Amino acid sequence: MNWTQLLKNEIESTYTTTARLLERVDPKSLDWKPESGSNWMTVRQLLKHIANACGAGCKGFVSGDWGLPAGMKIEDLPPEEMLPPAEKLPGVESVEEAKKQLIEDKTLALQMIDQAGEHDLAHRQVAAPWAPGVEFALGHHLLQMVQHLDRHKGQLFYYLKLQGQPVNTVDLWGQS
Repeated sequence: MNWTQLLKNEIESTYTTTARLLERVDPKSLDWKPESGSNWMTVRQLLKHIANACGAGCKGFVSGDWGLPAGMKIEDLPPEEMLPPAEKLPGVESVEEAKKQLIEDKTLALQMIDQAGEHDLAHRQVAAPWAPGVEFALGHHLLQMVQHLDRHKGQLFYYLKLQGQPVNTVDLWGQS
């Protein structure tokens, strides 16, 4: 298997369909969230999460830089900081901000694939800080970061449906 090509293909597809969904977001809906249930992100929080769901994680796995203050390790974060409740999550100020950050995140993800190189993607074994002792090939972890973005893209799709936006399967999966 060629991890580099697999990851780049998945990134291209996932980011392209995500960007198209961002075009469907009504800027007036940024504070909307589902009415039933609990711990839902608002649209603005979901867009912020989407806009850094992949590249930042890829950077963490490839370089060990998880974006924390100097001297702090992600493993040292208490569980409530590693996975905070929705109301504590940051959000974007605008849809345009989310679009810009999504482009930057894609660029970062692609840079990290190139920085890692095919050999490390296939052979370097690493554990996620949230699952110490469970090692997988670096390429596997980066694929999971793309899947992370893809799952939240699906969440945005359903948010749009619940708001009455005219989205369909093509919006979720992209065009062939």
